Amino acid sequence: MLASVDMDSEKKGVKQMIRVVAENTVKKDKVEEFIKLAEKLEEMTNQKDEGCIHYALYQDLNDPQKLTFLEEWDSMKALNQHMAAGHFKEIVPQMEALTEGKSVNLYKKAGLK
Repeated sequence: MLASVDMDSEKKGVKQMIRVVAENTVKKDKVEEFIKLAEKLEEMTNQKDEGCIHYALYQDLNDPQKLTFLEEWDSMKALNQHMAAGHFKEIVPQMEALTEGKSVNLYKKAGLK
């Protein structure tokens, strides 16, 4: 799970779109269970989380055990609020128990300070 993150530009009052790539390698016999939890998280996030531009799960064409959330947030504040939301705190630990590994990367548009 991602910890709450700060960015200097947001401290200065400049909103900056954030993209998240959260790649999960799911245990072979747990893929369907992971997808069901992810669908619930995706639905709740898209309905409830202010600042969410895009939030969806994608499955690798060559490796069905690789399931990746691609997310787009209008600010770091919105992402931090998402990670503090009840549905995130409830569902994400359940999903993590089904994985063999995870990597999460945050991105901003290149060249923006």
